[in-house]
Amino acid sequence: MIPKLVFFDLDGTLAESKQPLTDEMAALVARLLAVTDVAIISGGALGQFLKQVVERLPAGAALAHLYLLPTSGAMLYERDKDEWRKVYEERLSEKEADTIATVLREAAAETGLIDFTKPAYGERIEYRGSQVTLSALGQEAPLFLKKEWDPDRAKRRALRENIAERLPEFSVSMGGSTSIDVTKRNIDKAYGLRKLCERLRVNEPDALYVGDELVAGGNDEAVFKTGVETRSVSGPEQTQRLIETLLD
Repeated sequence: MIPKLVFFDLDGTLAESKQPLTDEMAALVARLLAVTDVAIISGGALGQFLKQVVERLPAGAALAHLYLLPTSGAMLYERDKDEWRKVYEERLSEKEADTIATVLREAAAETGLIDFTKPAYGERIEYRGSQVTLSALGQEAPLFLKKEWDPDRAKRRALRENIAERLPEFSVSMGGSTSIDVTKRNIDKAYGLRKLCERLRVNEPDALYVGDELVAGGNDEAVFKTGVETRSVSGPEQTQRLIETLLD
């Protein structure tokens, strides 16, 4: 039986980091939207969701059944006629964002893992309204460099622990392959999943979450705090096979 609501992580699950959905994946997501509600939850900003996913879906895709949860669930957007309408946003103040940015730089220097004096591929620290994200190599780093930087999560784990100690009043989590995300306390993927389940009146066990880091310390770990069913995947190819299985 197909779940009443299917959540997907984005980078490493539906697509490679910061890359658009392939034609095959876009077609499968559209087919899934025709039969159930689909939500995407990841640390990226709304623009990343639109570019990587929405703009890749075929014409006629049932966008009314698609829900977007940027910044790790700190925001929720739903389709309203021809626009994406914000349902909620757990926004950080500019003062909070400045405090977080200062701590991110201090943690990078103390751990010795990021040298801010060296050039980066775009901004290393980005304020996304409801989240501040630290990207070790910069926001636009090539995919192959991202994969090489921290394959065993050791660098991100060290950064996360250092930052969390300095920012006990916020939630600090590992994001993508080179990033750390900071949001308001207790605002994480579990929060986003629960909020959408409540909004759609879906019991958590009737929903499914698909992600590539459903492990201790992974960026999908918070999902285990909910009653949502989970399926771990190794990457977009395995996600494609899983969607095909659901549709069959």
